Amino acid sequence: MPTPTEITVHQQSRQLELAFDDGARFSIPFELMRVYSPSAEVMGHGPGQEVLQTGKRGVLIEEIEPVGHYAVRPRFSDGHDSGLFTWDYLYKLGAECDAMWQAYEQRLSAAGRGRDDPMPNAQAQAHAHGGRSCSH
Repeated sequence: MPTPTEITVHQQSRQLELAFDDGARFSIPFELMRVYSPSAEVMGHGPGQEVLQTGKRGVLIEEIEPVGHYAVRPRFSDGHDSGLFTWDYLYKLGAECDAMWQAYEQRLSAAGRGRDDPMPNAQAQAHAHGGRSCSH
């Protein structure tokens, strides 16, 4: 699997830019990373246990730390920091960004929720409003 040659955090556009050694280049929105975090808190412990994430439009990456030579662990501005984003997973997020957005929006619609709704049992937070944009 390809490995990153560049990783750049763009706070203003809220995107993680990645260049891979196979020539692929992606810009992944922080919100997409947060709602698809590979953590048990988001993905659950098996199929059907996923927790629909909302209110993440304005989330930032406050810190990103390397984990070995295979992943990074971002710390998001909402306190979430338990997701290990492997190179394979980041590549998938970049390559399938548009389809993953569409799937997320369908899940929101099916649940009668909106992107900016606060998480159940979570304090409502002020979020910057911006569009989503995947590029590759």
